[in-house]
Amino acid sequence: MKISVDLNRCVGYGQCVFAAPDAFTLHGSEALTYVPNPPDEMREQLLRAQVACPVQAITLGVEDAGAPAATSPRQDPHVVVVGASLAGLKTAESLRETGFAGQLTIIGDEPHRPYDRPPLTKACVSEKLPPDRLELPVTQTLDADFRLGVEAVALDTSRRLVRLADGSSIGYDTVVIATGTRARPFPGGAADGITGIVTVRTRDDAAELQRRLALSPRRVAVIGAGFLGGELASGCRELGLDVTLVEAQHTPLQGPLGSVVGSAVADLARGKGVDLRLATTVDGFEADDTGALRQIRLSDGTTVEADLAVVALGAQRNVEWLDGSGVLADADGVRCDDHCRALDEQGEIVPDVYVAGDVAAAPHPVLPGRLLSVEHWSNALTQAKTVARNITRRGDQDPVPHTGLPSFWSSQFGVNIKGVGYPGIADRVEIVQGALGEASFSVLYGRGDRTVAAVTFDNGRHLSYYESLVREGAPFPAGFSACDDNTSHAVHPVGR
Repeated sequence: MKISVDLNRCVGYGQCVFAAPDAFTLHGSEALTYVPNPPDEMREQLLRAQVACPVQAITLGVEDAGAPAATSPRQDPHVVVVGASLAGLKTAESLRETGFAGQLTIIGDEPHRPYDRPPLTKACVSEKLPPDRLELPVTQTLDADFRLGVEAVALDTSRRLVRLADGSSIGYDTVVIATGTRARPFPGGAADGITGIVTVRTRDDAAELQRRLALSPRRVAVIGAGFLGGELASGCRELGLDVTLVEAQHTPLQGPLGSVVGSAVADLARGKGVDLRLATTVDGFEADDTGALRQIRLSDGTTVEADLAVVALGAQRNVEWLDGSGVLADADGVRCDDHCRALDEQGEIVPDVYVAGDVAAAPHPVLPGRLLSVEHWSNALTQAKTVARNITRRGDQDPVPHTGLPSFWSSQFGVNIKGVGYPGIADRVEIVQGALGEASFSVLYGRGDRTVAAVTFDNGRHLSYYESLVREGAPFPAGFSACDDNTSHAVHPVGR
């Protein structure tokens, strides 16, 4: 059987650990890991764990028959979902949940059924979880035709066709773009032809990384200290490997969380023995006589001896296949309105074309006048539900706006970091519980006089309250006393 846990909602109460200790493990005070594909004989334990979870974050899968049986052609409306991703799967599930009974096709460029990506840089590294056990549970009988291992190469909105790399085409009544992102390669081709330089974005990438980690490299260099790079560096240190983490900015996570919180992450990394190189970039790679990586040259003139490098420089949105479609798409994503409907170059709605997940550039009521692309697990879920409700609404019903507030989590260097909102746009921060460097603390982010985000370190039980402040656009600074010791209400610059 298959399970998943919404770790944005999980706050570490640990009731699941008591109910099914062979499936769930709590690390520290809040960070939960779980076995996504436990044996069927554990079903009763898992059902008890699901019921016991105070925040109802555990999902158990149902059996899905896969492709529908071959019968006479159906005349029902046909929805084609391009992207066998979390967003794509959840769109399909939500369509069935809202009563859609038509044809459903899901197209994916990878040969695998939709799987969970966060464990690729977490449990697959530190706990050596096999990547082939990450398939996402299905919560509805989909009765869908999965076209896997074939890439969508063009969208013809005038003829309502999705063209595939194998030369075939699939007609649609409605199409959902959920093609997500791919790993950004090291720029300039400097890594070309050298073995031992990898990225981690797909299941196959994680399997290759596991293979190389099993060879006990003398040092792993992680290039980029965002969420992905930090999790990879943390996992490698848990394996006892020497790690150098290289970051172009002045702190880890400076872009998404700012330098104040980033400085706390830097201290955590150094405390776990990471060789942290900040305000530094990679100038080049050196290989031995066999073409295997042996050394990395840095911009400060130093070198790092390493035989494995993991490039974690962010992601690129998969939009190239939309060239010539009439849908407005570029490096920032596919433009859509607040109902997740795709827009053309004139800002007009493209009929029956919707967008969900990492690839979407969408507005949000918390930040009027801005289009934002959000690469978080929770955003894929909420946009998928919005898309499904708008596809299945009756003609006399108004479309439903997408109002889901992004939330995220990251376990690294022994700490569970959780957040909500848009910290990357803030110009000020305020420590409202604890203090930087303490075991746990909470931070609010402001833009102008409005609260736009919150982040907690091992303090996720309070995040739902801070989320309410973000959602209502509460005044910033907060002007309240937290429920435990808090710093003065001095406002610190983010300093990016």
